[in-house]
Amino acid sequence: MTTQSKVMLVTGASRGIGAATALLAGSRGYAVCVNYHQRGDAADAVVQAIRAQGGQAIAVQADMAQEDQIMTLFERVQQAYGRLDALVNNAGVLDRQATVEQMSAARIRRILDTNVLGTFLCCREAVRRMAPRNGGLGGVIVNISSMAARLGAPNEYVDYAASKGAVDTLTLGLAKEVAGDGIRVNAVRPGLIHTEIHASGGEPGRIDRLKDAVPLKRGGTPDEVAAAVLWLCSDEASYTTGTFIDVSGGR
Repeated sequence: MTTQSKVMLVTGASRGIGAATALLAGSRGYAVCVNYHQRGDAADAVVQAIRAQGGQAIAVQADMAQEDQIMTLFERVQQAYGRLDALVNNAGVLDRQATVEQMSAARIRRILDTNVLGTFLCCREAVRRMAPRNGGLGGVIVNISSMAARLGAPNEYVDYAASKGAVDTLTLGLAKEVAGDGIRVNAVRPGLIHTEIHASGGEPGRIDRLKDAVPLKRGGTPDEVAAAVLWLCSDEASYTTGTFIDVSGGR
């Protein structure tokens, strides 16, 4: 790896928005760490696709709900590349569609452990490496939130929406906390995007049901979200921190 290569870690990057972000980053000269939880085959495919276009990538398994695994993940990035310039907190989970009245404590805890605790811990580890006082060179953090944080996801995923509301507040607070360290922190709020997450919630055709409520009358693609993420990571966004890009078709 040349010293000029910037390094990006993308959590939950074996599929969907994470995979699209990793692939786009690789095409733009980043050395990419493709994190995954269970889909090792899919993560390896993303790595091979990046390498096939001349880029550098590794795949590292880690569960975002486990602090020790998160710390090992960041250590692996340091060992492989010696630096970290960009973190994209993309990993997130939801459960089957349900009302709050139907939700168990175990379900809510599982959502919050990955979507909130995991994002917090990844931000912590990134700052520990990016801040100049820790020997870093500054950097960028992009949190993948959701339009659900603003819309609430009633009768479907209020727990998921609440977790993304926490991510929004984390983005605002951390951006102010580390601005003096040369670290920018922003978030992207995807709307209805064509990924497997809808099937995991129990309704593979959810976008078709809701697309007429979107001003652009369609669902978005992972590539469209990835483009917003990469802009926030770029020097073109050098005066942008503590803010949000809604990639939601106007919804």
